[in-house]
Amino acid sequence: MFLKFVQIFLISMVPLVELRGAIPVSQIMGLPMVPSYIVCIVGNMLPVPFIYFFADKFLNWGKDKKVVGKFCRWCLKKGHHAGEKLSKKAGQKGAFLALLLFVGIPIPGTGAWTGTFAASFLGFGFKRSVIAIMLGVLLAGVIMMSASALGLALF
Repeated sequence: MFLKFVQIFLISMVPLVELRGAIPVSQIMGLPMVPSYIVCIVGNMLPVPFIYFFADKFLNWGKDKKVVGKFCRWCLKKGHHAGEKLSKKAGQKGAFLALLLFVGIPIPGTGAWTGTFAASFLGFGFKRSVIAIMLGVLLAGVIMMSASALGLALF
């Protein structure tokens, strides 16, 4: 069982998949709901400080490199686009709630990775960003656990 928890922990750290993919996998594996939720939250949040402080530096460094250039440019474009979208929709006052909802509503292209990129590019403070992202990840986890439980109940 320990190896299954390690698997969902690692899945929840993968960009674009994150806990949105790890939670349903945990339920398919037959893992208990609450421990799975906690493991997926921790795994999803672990990369956030590194993304916030180092992603912009790495992506700007790598955008002109042959091997990673295309990926770095794609990430920069995605992060800037998400940041601009958040700013336009929410303004400065609503940015916290907008970031929380952006991360918390589990649709493709949103999540802790993209939300952290956006927060870092927009210059949101670290503490404020992490709190909004954490609340968003908790919300996404509740939504995915509910959907997983409902989906499993239907089959």
